[in-house]
Amino acid sequence: MDGFIELDGVEKVFDVRRRAGLLRRERHRVRAVDGISFSVAAGEMVGYIGPNGAGKSTTIKMLTGILVPSGGRLRVAGIDPSRERTRLAHRIGVVFGQRTTLWWDLPLRDSYGLVRRMYRVPEARYRANLERCVELLDLGDLLDVPVRQLSLGQRMRGDIAAALLHDPEVLYLDEPTIGLDVVSKAKVRQFLREVNTERGTTVLLTTHDLTDIEQLCRRVMVIDHGRLVHDGGLEELHAAAGGERTLVVDLARESPPIADVPGARVVKVEGPRQWLAFAAGSSAAPVVAAVAERYPLVDLSVREPDIEDVIATLLYPQRDPDQKPAGRTAL
Repeated sequence: MDGFIELDGVEKVFDVRRRAGLLRRERHRVRAVDGISFSVAAGEMVGYIGPNGAGKSTTIKMLTGILVPSGGRLRVAGIDPSRERTRLAHRIGVVFGQRTTLWWDLPLRDSYGLVRRMYRVPEARYRANLERCVELLDLGDLLDVPVRQLSLGQRMRGDIAAALLHDPEVLYLDEPTIGLDVVSKAKVRQFLREVNTERGTTVLLTTHDLTDIEQLCRRVMVIDHGRLVHDGGLEELHAAAGGERTLVVDLARESPPIADVPGARVVKVEGPRQWLAFAAGSSAAPVVAAVAERYPLVDLSVREPDIEDVIATLLYPQRDPDQKPAGRTAL
């Protein structure tokens, strides 16, 4: 492999004690990550997704050096994270959506000052980075507010800024938009695009908000039960799962279900509006042309398949579409 981030057959096994009686406990081995291999080039923005308990956060923690792999080879910028964690820390930024890296009782400004000292960031560089983050993440009115008084969405924006003050080469984001409202999510996504495009920062994004993936990432890796089950583009993910796109047609008048369009089928009819499903991997142009040729149109639109359903279909192809996988939290 030749990449900025490299994993080759990486495993992580935990020993877990479970109750086996009134006074007895048995030890079980849980394989959280099971032989994962992938490579991420410098400057890529990659989505790393899957169900709860799939092994996403465990992978991120091994990439940062928090956890030591049980087997396999792992390198970030040529560094073994578990052996040279301090050296690697100056080259990476990390945001865990469920936990903050800021000081709870200090104003945001003072937290950033401590981050600067920890990473020994030169004053001029620190001020330039802080001004940019404050502007793009709309933090100006929050700098003198103690972290404990910030809302979850405000704190998340503050954490993202803190992770970038030392110009990391790679940014790990674990649920970065959790708890954010629509406006804040849009600001964070735009900020991450600019960081990736202008600075060439490598980004590995783990999230349950699949809109983050659709808007930010060209490449998606799907993990399940500790194993990599898909690595490719969103279009390839749709094709692998056999998903469907939908053509929504508004006719000039109410008509019987459209039945003479090759490769498409009517799935719903409401008055003059009809929904036609066709394969996600195929072009919409032939379907649109066939409908326009045969029927008087007022309007039409193409709806992409819900990526959550696509992933669920990829992981659990035999399940009922209306049923959640047993023992899993919905994606």
